[in-house]
Amino acid sequence: MIPIQLTVFFMIIYVLESLTIIVQSSLIVAVLGREWLQVRRLMPVDMILISLGISRFCLQWASMLNNFCSYFNLNYVLCNLTITWEFFNILTFWLNSLLTVFYCIKVSSFTHHIFLWLRWRILRLFPWILLGSLMITCVTIIPSAIGNYIQIQLLTMEHLPRNSTVTDKLEKFHQYQFQAHTVALVIPFILFLASTIFLMASLTKQIQHHSTGHCNPSMKAHFTALRSLAVLFIVFTSYFLTILITIIGTLFDKRCWLWVWEAFVYAFILMHSTSLMLSSPTLKRILKGKC
Repeated sequence: MIPIQLTVFFMIIYVLESLTIIVQSSLIVAVLGREWLQVRRLMPVDMILISLGISRFCLQWASMLNNFCSYFNLNYVLCNLTITWEFFNILTFWLNSLLTVFYCIKVSSFTHHIFLWLRWRILRLFPWILLGSLMITCVTIIPSAIGNYIQIQLLTMEHLPRNSTVTDKLEKFHQYQFQAHTVALVIPFILFLASTIFLMASLTKQIQHHSTGHCNPSMKAHFTALRSLAVLFIVFTSYFLTILITIIGTLFDKRCWLWVWEAFVYAFILMHSTSLMLSSPTLKRILKGKC
Protein backbone atom coordinates (compact mmCIF):
# COMPACT_ATOMS: atom_id res chain seq x y z
CA MET A 1 0.00 0.00 0.00
CA ILE A 2 1.46 3.37 -1.00
CA PRO A 3 0.68 6.67 0.79
CA ILE A 4 -2.34 8.61 -0.45
CA GLN A 5 -0.09 11.63 -1.17
CA LEU A 6 1.96 9.57 -3.66
CA THR A 7 -1.22 8.20 -5.23
CA VAL A 8 -2.52 11.74 -5.79
CA PHE A 9 0.89 12.87 -7.09
CA PHE A 10 1.10 10.10 -9.71
CA MET A 11 -2.57 10.59 -10.59
CA ILE A 12 -1.83 14.25 -11.38
CA ILE A 13 1.28 13.27 -13.39
CA TYR A 14 -0.78 10.77 -15.39
CA VAL A 15 -3.54 13.33 -16.10
CA LEU A 16 -0.98 15.94 -17.22
CA GLU A 17 0.71 13.39 -19.52
CA SER A 18 -2.66 12.39 -20.95
CA LEU A 19 -3.74 15.98 -21.57
CA THR A 20 -0.40 16.71 -23.28
CA ILE A 21 -0.88 13.71 -25.59
CA ILE A 22 -4.45 14.85 -26.34
CA VAL A 23 -3.21 18.37 -27.20
CA GLN A 24 -0.43 16.94 -29.42
CA SER A 25 -2.90 14.67 -31.22
CA SER A 26 -5.36 17.54 -31.70
CA LEU A 27 -2.57 19.74 -33.06
CA ILE A 28 -1.49 17.07 -35.57
CA VAL A 29 -5.06 16.61 -36.83
CA ALA A 30 -5.83 20.36 -36.93
CA VAL A 31 -2.62 21.42 -38.70
CA LEU A 32 -2.48 18.58 -41.23
CA GLY A 33 -6.26 18.68 -41.74
CA ARG A 34 -6.06 22.39 -42.58
CA GLU A 35 -3.21 21.67 -45.00
CA TRP A 36 -5.33 18.93 -46.59
CA LEU A 37 -8.25 21.34 -47.12
CA GLN A 38 -5.96 23.96 -48.66
CA VAL A 39 -3.95 21.83 -51.11
CA ARG A 40 -6.48 18.98 -51.54
CA ARG A 41 -3.76 16.33 -51.21
CA LEU A 42 -1.45 14.92 -48.55
CA MET A 43 1.67 12.79 -48.55
CA PRO A 44 1.14 9.21 -47.29
CA VAL A 45 3.10 9.97 -44.10
CA ASP A 46 0.70 12.84 -43.31
CA MET A 47 -2.31 10.59 -44.01
CA ILE A 48 -0.97 8.16 -41.41
CA LEU A 49 -0.25 10.95 -38.92
CA ILE A 50 -3.81 12.34 -39.23
CA SER A 51 -5.24 8.83 -38.71
CA LEU A 52 -2.82 8.26 -35.83
CA GLY A 53 -3.73 11.61 -34.26
CA ILE A 54 -7.46 10.78 -34.33
CA SER A 55 -6.84 7.27 -33.00
CA ARG A 56 -4.55 8.45 -30.20
CA PHE A 57 -6.94 11.27 -29.25
CA CYS A 58 -9.77 8.75 -28.78
CA LEU A 59 -7.43 6.23 -27.13
CA GLN A 60 -6.25 8.74 -24.55
CA TRP A 61 -9.75 9.82 -23.53
CA ALA A 62 -10.80 6.15 -23.32
CA SER A 63 -7.71 5.42 -21.20
CA MET A 64 -8.44 8.23 -18.74
CA LEU A 65 -12.10 7.28 -18.33
CA ASN A 66 -11.20 3.58 -18.13
CA ASN A 67 -8.59 4.13 -15.40
CA PHE A 68 -10.83 6.34 -13.26
CA CYS A 69 -13.73 3.87 -13.57
CA SER A 70 -11.36 1.03 -12.63
CA TYR A 71 -10.04 2.94 -9.61
CA PHE A 72 -13.53 3.82 -8.33
CA ASN A 73 -14.98 0.34 -9.14
CA LEU A 74 -17.56 1.49 -11.69
CA ASN A 75 -17.65 -1.98 -13.24
CA TYR A 76 -20.64 -1.54 -15.55
CA VAL A 77 -19.21 1.61 -17.16
CA LEU A 78 -15.75 -0.01 -17.22
CA CYS A 79 -16.95 -2.88 -19.43
CA ASN A 80 -18.16 -0.44 -22.08
CA LEU A 81 -14.96 1.63 -21.97
CA THR A 82 -12.57 -1.33 -22.10
CA ILE A 83 -13.68 -2.37 -25.58
CA THR A 84 -13.18 1.23 -26.80
CA TRP A 85 -9.67 1.31 -25.32
CA GLU A 86 -8.78 -2.06 -26.88
CA PHE A 87 -10.06 -1.00 -30.32
CA PHE A 88 -8.07 2.23 -30.49
CA ASN A 89 -5.03 0.61 -28.88
CA ILE A 90 -4.84 -2.08 -31.61
CA LEU A 91 -5.54 0.51 -34.34
CA THR A 92 -2.76 2.74 -32.98
CA PHE A 93 -0.30 -0.16 -33.12
CA TRP A 94 -1.19 -0.89 -36.74
CA LEU A 95 -0.87 2.77 -37.74
CA ASN A 96 2.53 3.06 -36.04
CA SER A 97 3.71 -0.03 -37.90
CA LEU A 98 2.42 1.34 -41.22
CA LEU A 99 4.32 4.57 -40.58
CA THR A 100 7.55 2.62 -40.15
CA VAL A 101 6.82 0.54 -43.27
CA PHE A 102 6.29 3.75 -45.24
CA TYR A 103 9.63 5.20 -44.09
CA CYS A 104 11.29 1.87 -44.89
CA ILE A 105 10.10 1.71 -48.50
CA LYS A 106 10.62 5.45 -49.03
CA VAL A 107 14.14 5.85 -47.61
CA SER A 108 15.75 2.43 -48.17
CA SER A 109 18.32 2.33 -50.97
CA PHE A 110 17.74 -1.29 -52.01
CA THR A 111 17.30 -1.60 -55.78
CA HIS A 112 16.06 -5.17 -56.17
CA HIS A 113 13.20 -5.26 -58.70
CA ILE A 114 10.84 -6.95 -56.20
CA PHE A 115 11.49 -4.20 -53.64
CA LEU A 116 10.98 -1.47 -56.26
CA TRP A 117 7.70 -3.09 -57.39
CA LEU A 118 6.57 -3.38 -53.76
CA ARG A 119 7.41 0.29 -53.15
CA TRP A 120 5.36 1.36 -56.19
CA ARG A 121 2.36 -0.78 -55.20
CA ILE A 122 2.34 0.30 -51.55
CA LEU A 123 2.59 4.02 -52.33
CA ARG A 124 -0.15 3.70 -54.95
CA LEU A 125 -2.55 1.82 -52.66
CA PHE A 126 -1.79 3.60 -49.39
CA PRO A 127 -5.34 4.90 -48.66
CA TRP A 128 -6.64 1.33 -49.11
CA ILE A 129 -3.91 0.02 -46.80
CA LEU A 130 -5.10 2.47 -44.12
CA LEU A 131 -8.66 1.23 -44.61
CA GLY A 132 -7.38 -2.35 -44.39
CA SER A 133 -5.75 -1.67 -41.01
CA LEU A 134 -9.12 -0.35 -39.77
CA MET A 135 -10.90 -3.50 -41.01
CA ILE A 136 -8.28 -5.78 -39.39
CA THR A 137 -8.78 -3.93 -36.10
CA CYS A 138 -12.57 -4.38 -36.34
CA VAL A 139 -12.15 -8.14 -36.90
CA THR A 140 -9.60 -8.66 -34.11
CA ILE A 141 -11.76 -6.81 -31.58
CA ILE A 142 -14.74 -9.19 -32.04
CA PRO A 143 -13.67 -11.66 -29.26
CA SER A 144 -13.27 -8.76 -26.82
CA ALA A 145 -16.70 -7.38 -27.78
CA ILE A 146 -18.30 -10.78 -27.14
CA GLY A 147 -16.44 -11.12 -23.82
CA ASN A 148 -17.52 -7.67 -22.68
CA TYR A 149 -21.15 -8.40 -23.61
CA ILE A 150 -21.07 -11.60 -21.52
CA GLN A 151 -19.46 -9.75 -18.62
CA ILE A 152 -22.14 -7.03 -18.70
CA GLN A 153 -24.87 -9.71 -18.66
CA LEU A 154 -23.24 -11.37 -15.63
CA LEU A 155 -22.97 -8.05 -13.80
CA THR A 156 -26.74 -7.61 -14.12
CA MET A 157 -27.25 -11.07 -12.55
CA GLU A 158 -24.80 -10.83 -9.63
CA HIS A 159 -27.51 -11.85 -7.16
CA LEU A 160 -27.92 -15.28 -8.82
CA PRO A 161 -25.94 -18.26 -7.46
CA ARG A 162 -22.65 -18.99 -9.23
CA ASN A 163 -22.50 -21.90 -11.66
CA SER A 164 -19.02 -23.50 -11.67
CA THR A 165 -19.42 -24.74 -15.26
CA VAL A 166 -20.35 -21.27 -16.50
CA THR A 167 -17.46 -19.77 -14.51
CA ASP A 168 -14.96 -22.24 -16.00
CA LYS A 169 -16.19 -21.56 -19.54
CA LEU A 170 -16.00 -17.82 -18.94
CA GLU A 171 -12.44 -18.17 -17.62
CA LYS A 172 -11.41 -20.14 -20.74
CA PHE A 173 -13.04 -17.53 -22.96
CA HIS A 174 -11.12 -14.75 -21.16
CA GLN A 175 -7.88 -16.66 -21.79
CA TYR A 176 -8.76 -16.90 -25.49
CA GLN A 177 -9.66 -13.19 -25.48
CA PHE A 178 -6.27 -12.34 -23.94
CA GLN A 179 -4.45 -14.48 -26.53
CA ALA A 180 -6.36 -12.82 -29.40
CA HIS A 181 -5.55 -9.34 -28.10
CA THR A 182 -1.88 -10.26 -27.63
CA VAL A 183 -1.62 -11.61 -31.19
CA ALA A 184 -3.35 -8.46 -32.47
CA LEU A 185 -0.53 -6.41 -30.90
CA VAL A 186 2.38 -8.76 -31.64
CA ILE A 187 1.76 -8.92 -35.43
CA PRO A 188 2.06 -5.14 -36.05
CA PHE A 189 4.96 -5.00 -33.58
CA ILE A 190 6.85 -7.67 -35.57
CA LEU A 191 6.10 -5.65 -38.72
CA PHE A 192 7.51 -2.58 -36.96
CA LEU A 193 10.66 -4.48 -35.88
CA ALA A 194 11.28 -5.90 -39.37
CA SER A 195 10.82 -2.51 -41.05
CA THR A 196 13.01 -0.73 -38.50
CA ILE A 197 15.85 -3.26 -38.76
CA PHE A 198 15.62 -3.19 -42.57
CA LEU A 199 15.71 0.62 -42.60
CA MET A 200 18.59 0.86 -40.11
CA ALA A 201 20.59 -1.62 -42.23
CA SER A 202 19.92 0.50 -45.33
CA LEU A 203 20.94 3.76 -43.62
CA THR A 204 24.10 2.15 -42.21
CA LYS A 205 24.97 0.91 -45.70
CA GLN A 206 24.46 4.41 -47.14
CA ILE A 207 26.64 5.96 -44.41
CA GLN A 208 29.46 3.49 -45.10
CA HIS A 209 29.13 4.06 -48.86
CA HIS A 210 29.30 7.88 -48.62
CA SER A 211 31.95 7.96 -45.91
CA THR A 212 34.84 10.07 -47.28
CA GLY A 213 36.64 11.07 -44.11
CA HIS A 214 34.68 14.29 -43.55
CA CYS A 215 31.11 14.98 -42.51
CA ASN A 216 29.13 16.25 -45.52
CA PRO A 217 25.42 17.29 -45.41
CA SER A 218 24.30 13.89 -46.73
CA MET A 219 26.20 12.11 -43.96
CA LYS A 220 24.71 14.43 -41.33
CA ALA A 221 21.20 13.71 -42.62
CA HIS A 222 21.82 9.95 -42.50
CA PHE A 223 23.27 10.14 -38.97
CA THR A 224 20.30 12.23 -37.79
CA ALA A 225 17.83 9.78 -39.36
CA LEU A 226 19.65 6.81 -37.81
CA ARG A 227 19.70 8.42 -34.36
CA SER A 228 16.00 9.33 -34.58
CA LEU A 229 15.18 5.80 -35.70
CA ALA A 230 17.12 4.31 -32.76
CA VAL A 231 15.20 6.54 -30.32
CA LEU A 232 11.87 5.59 -31.94
CA PHE A 233 12.83 1.90 -31.76
CA ILE A 234 13.62 2.10 -28.02
CA VAL A 235 10.51 4.15 -27.19
CA PHE A 236 8.07 2.06 -29.24
CA THR A 237 9.52 -1.22 -27.92
CA SER A 238 9.18 0.07 -24.34
CA TYR A 239 5.63 1.19 -25.17
CA PHE A 240 4.79 -2.29 -26.50
CA LEU A 241 6.22 -4.06 -23.43
CA THR A 242 4.46 -1.77 -20.95
CA ILE A 243 1.12 -2.14 -22.76
CA LEU A 244 1.59 -5.92 -22.80
CA ILE A 245 2.23 -5.96 -19.04
CA THR A 246 -0.83 -3.73 -18.54
CA ILE A 247 -3.00 -6.22 -20.45
CA ILE A 248 -1.67 -9.12 -18.36
CA GLY A 249 -2.43 -7.03 -15.27
CA THR A 250 -1.48 -9.68 -12.69
CA LEU A 251 1.88 -8.35 -11.51
CA PHE A 252 0.62 -5.87 -8.96
CA ASP A 253 -2.36 -4.69 -6.94
CA LYS A 254 -4.16 -2.50 -9.47
CA ARG A 255 -5.81 -0.17 -6.98
CA CYS A 256 -2.57 0.31 -5.06
CA TRP A 257 -0.14 0.80 -7.96
CA LEU A 258 -2.51 1.86 -10.77
CA TRP A 259 -1.45 5.51 -11.02
CA VAL A 260 2.26 4.81 -10.54
CA TRP A 261 2.17 2.30 -13.38
CA GLU A 262 0.01 4.46 -15.66
CA ALA A 263 2.29 7.49 -15.17
CA PHE A 264 5.26 5.27 -16.09
CA VAL A 265 3.53 3.82 -19.19
CA TYR A 266 2.28 7.14 -20.53
CA ALA A 267 5.68 8.77 -20.12
CA PHE A 268 6.82 6.43 -22.93
CA ILE A 269 3.67 7.14 -24.94
CA LEU A 270 4.25 10.90 -24.56
CA MET A 271 7.84 10.52 -25.84
CA HIS A 272 6.58 8.44 -28.75
CA SER A 273 3.85 10.98 -29.56
CA THR A 274 6.44 13.80 -29.52
CA SER A 275 8.78 11.89 -31.84
CA LEU A 276 5.86 11.33 -34.26
CA MET A 277 5.14 15.07 -34.34
CA LEU A 278 8.75 15.70 -35.34
CA SER A 279 8.65 13.04 -38.08
CA SER A 280 6.40 15.01 -40.45
CA PRO A 281 8.18 17.50 -42.75
CA THR A 282 4.83 19.17 -43.49
CA LEU A 283 4.03 19.59 -39.79
CA LYS A 284 7.50 20.96 -38.97
CA ARG A 285 7.36 23.41 -41.90
CA ILE A 286 3.92 24.75 -40.92
CA LEU A 287 4.79 25.06 -37.21
CA LYS A 288 8.08 26.85 -38.02
CA GLY A 289 6.16 29.26 -40.24
CA LYS A 290 3.80 30.06 -37.34
CA CYS A 291 6.70 30.88 -34.99
